[in-house]
Amino acid sequence: MKMNRLFAEHAFLPEGWAERVLIEIGADGLIGNLAADSEPGDAERTSGPVIPAMPNLHSHAFQRAMAGRAERSGWGEDSFWSWRQVMYGFVGKLDPDALEAITAQLYVEMLKAGYGSVAEFHYLHHDPEGRPYADPAEMSWRILAAARAAGIALTHLPVLYATGGFGGVPAGSGQRRFLNDADGFFQIVERVADAARGAPDVRVGIAPHSLRAVPPELLSEVMVRLDKLLPGAPVHTHIAEQVKEVEECVAWSGKRPVEWLLDHAVVDERWCLVHATHMTEAETKALARSGAVAGLCPTTEANLGDGFFPAVAYLGAGGRFGIGSDSHISVSPLEELRWLEYGQRLLHRRRNLLHAPEDGSVGAHLWRRSAEGGAQALGFETGRIADGCRADFVVLDADAPTLAGMSGDELIDGAVFAGNMNPVRDVMVGGRWVVREGRHVREAEIEARYRAALARIG
Repeated sequence: MKMNRLFAEHAFLPEGWAERVLIEIGADGLIGNLAADSEPGDAERTSGPVIPAMPNLHSHAFQRAMAGRAERSGWGEDSFWSWRQVMYGFVGKLDPDALEAITAQLYVEMLKAGYGSVAEFHYLHHDPEGRPYADPAEMSWRILAAARAAGIALTHLPVLYATGGFGGVPAGSGQRRFLNDADGFFQIVERVADAARGAPDVRVGIAPHSLRAVPPELLSEVMVRLDKLLPGAPVHTHIAEQVKEVEECVAWSGKRPVEWLLDHAVVDERWCLVHATHMTEAETKALARSGAVAGLCPTTEANLGDGFFPAVAYLGAGGRFGIGSDSHISVSPLEELRWLEYGQRLLHRRRNLLHAPEDGSVGAHLWRRSAEGGAQALGFETGRIADGCRADFVVLDADAPTLAGMSGDELIDGAVFAGNMNPVRDVMVGGRWVVREGRHVREAEIEARYRAALARIG
């Protein structure tokens, strides 16, 4: 099998920084061989230090086009719930062409920022009146087409959404485009899974939206059906994002959301619990023990006023985590990690909290842990520069002023904490360069379609 060969003077490997690293990449986009202290020979030299590309474990792609449009007061006491009404209004404008254009633009922005893969938590299934399209998977095909156009690896997560609240409260009109029963939902999952079978850059899982949107008996049914169709596939769900949600869950079941889910489902390494913001100490430790990934979206959680995830306690208990850009109020893994650490500093009134006991670098520790957790949540062998992993790399611009004079872990500390200048120079996904010198290879074309779509939908 023909190998592409890259040579990096400095590369961030699982065991730490290595020098003079020769990386051989197969036609399948996987690292076939890797050796430090090597000679470059005829290998292509990278233009700077190489780190793993970051998986983005939580995305609602269409919300990219409404970022910044919900920042006006006018709902009385603004909250997540008032923001949701603005979102429902925007959803009504979207057709398949607009969704594809918006998603492609978002994925280009992700790649330029250093993300190499994304989990799309996709619940916009039907037409504006709530009727299935002639092909019930129409909107999913548009997500897959956008990912192909941008060149990002995709874990597609069709969302199951059935009710509007705990105890089977009927869904409202703003949710009609999301709704499915089990059979309608699996029509979508099965079609996309068949199309994605064997594709190196696509994985398929499911996303029961939340405990308030998926009653217990329906959750049990879809998990049984998923295990027959796609054994071991990723399962993502929103949970414990808002205090009101926790209170309503307790009123319905006598238990808090994370507590209820851990008691009633086999939550293990395939699960990603998105947000999990409001947990007791017991829930925090139990989630850490489960092996599931906590899906943290600090910029969205800050924008929506959700609260602070108990990161110090969770990481101290060995919990796994990754990051996502969620509503895309920011599309930057650096900003997500910065806010994750800064939120804990504000909460505990101390500095440099999220690091390993044996390693004081906060930035490098957060990048490594979130890349590995994100890879687990997406079901891709990525997030590490190692034999057998996908060749998903970020090349840092060592000439960026924010990184001047830095080396080793300081480079990632500088990238995360030394300002808002994007230090990403080049990005490779599955052995293919998709960003060179800060520009995406199809940037102009994709942006033009995005602007035309926004002009059309208003």
